[in-house]
Amino acid sequence: MSFRDRREAGRRLAAALGEWRDQSPVVLGLPRGGVPVAVEVARELDAPIDVILVRKLGVPFQPELAMGAIGEDGVRVLNAEVLDSVGADPATIDEVEVHERNELSARAERYRAGRPRLDVSGRTVIIVDDGVATGSTARAAIAVARAHGAARVVLATPVAPPRTCRELALDADDVVCLEQPERFMAVGQFYEDFSQTTDAEVIACLTPGS
Repeated sequence: MSFRDRREAGRRLAAALGEWRDQSPVVLGLPRGGVPVAVEVARELDAPIDVILVRKLGVPFQPELAMGAIGEDGVRVLNAEVLDSVGADPATIDEVEVHERNELSARAERYRAGRPRLDVSGRTVIIVDDGVATGSTARAAIAVARAHGAARVVLATPVAPPRTCRELALDADDVVCLEQPERFMAVGQFYEDFSQTTDAEVIACLTPGS
């Protein structure tokens, strides 16, 4: 099964999250691609929406391969399996982290346009992405939400490999994933339209009254 686009995936995901509507959740989208999915979930659950900012720590010679991820408030999650396979030393990790933290700060200012991040203390938080591959970014997002005081963290995504879902279930209180295909190469293979989400679209999704 595939999804037409992120908005359609969000509507289908929202239908599977209906049980959380009465818990007054906060919906946090992972930018960029997770935000259009998250806005549909937030609309259906009548919940406030914000971004949860994390950045992948890509291997320098293979940037798409995540050796970990970072989030706001100094959160860092490392993927030991990838680190062992590529032999990245602490200095390399630190160098990549400095660059990504600069980008994370810039995105916080750009996406929120001066608005404070939503307070999630004591709340049920639903973290939404358009798909999950290795889980490093999602794991960091879960850690960030807990560091910010979330009482319960739900990870919600249209598609992810079964192994990744099992692993994330150890970090999140609940994992909601519509499709868990065994043959998983990339998130984009499960979308008819997987065009890049722009900063302008993210900002539009987060702008009150949009």
